[in-house]
Amino acid sequence: VVTLYGVFTNHYSANGPSRCLLLELLDISVSELLLHSSNQGCSMWMIQHCARDVLEALAFLHHKGYVHADLKPRNILWSAEEECFKLIDFGLSFKEGNQDVKYIQTDGYRAPEAELQNCLAQAGLQSEMECTSAVDLWSLGIVLLEMFSGMKLKHTVQSQEWKTNSSAIIDRIFASEGVVNSAIPAYHLRDLIKSMLHCDQGKRASAEKALCSPFFSIPFAPHIEDLVMLPTPVLRLLNVLSDASLQCEEEYEDILEDIREECQKYGPVVSLLIPKENPGKGQVFVEYANAGDSKAAQKMLTGKIFDGKFVVATFYPLSAYKRGYLYQNLL
Repeated sequence: VVTLYGVFTNHYSANGPSRCLLLELLDISVSELLLHSSNQGCSMWMIQHCARDVLEALAFLHHKGYVHADLKPRNILWSAEEECFKLIDFGLSFKEGNQDVKYIQTDGYRAPEAELQNCLAQAGLQSEMECTSAVDLWSLGIVLLEMFSGMKLKHTVQSQEWKTNSSAIIDRIFASEGVVNSAIPAYHLRDLIKSMLHCDQGKRASAEKALCSPFFSIPFAPHIEDLVMLPTPVLRLLNVLSDASLQCEEEYEDILEDIREECQKYGPVVSLLIPKENPGKGQVFVEYANAGDSKAAQKMLTGKIFDGKFVVATFYPLSAYKRGYLYQNLL
């Protein structure tokens, strides 16, 4: 969940004093990631990462008795410093059993019970069924289905066919040859999504139960596109060293010093690693003190010519780097 640093009053706004929230600065949203996926869908690594992080956030909120009530791709942002996805925008949130807002959730991510409540409220009628934390699971199910398919599903989930047999549509999406991820056994993800999209909110999986899905036990590696899009404090430089440079100790040390000097232009370097053997042979890993410095370096070093070669700069998971885990192949 996004961190709140403080609250202050702005006495100089045009409409009089206003309360302001000081929140942590986050990075790219899932909405932007979907745009960059070019209708190809996100990688299984990214989907798994997002699903786990958001479910942990929801489990925490629901345990405290709160409903987010506006979960959508735009409200899920990447934290470069903590290397996780976080929930933002609690403007429609309410305490379960004490709902003080009638219109909840965004079109396309709205659970059936919330849709009914909103329609009745427009007609001036009171709904007998209260919305619960289950509405958040519905929204997340749609978000994950969009991440897998690479398609916006607003019109699909509002169709009569979806209301009649949503399970068949989900099966069709997972079986589609147009979906890149269909080549990967994704049955656990499909079943996880289905457990979140029961029309009957009483049958919908809770956040805690969803976290027990076998989907989260599958080890996925990030694609290179993931490491370009999701900033971390660690920068990975490709196409820098040749095999000959690695074998010549004197040349290797000179290059190491040159790289350190160049990278320090963008911020303090905590550590620098250039493996001489696989995995990671010839790749350069630069750990900065914070993700801001790493982002600045990535922007400036990408495409830069070093020793006659064009440098490719991506980010790298800090958690994997700290464990000494270097991915052999990144698709």
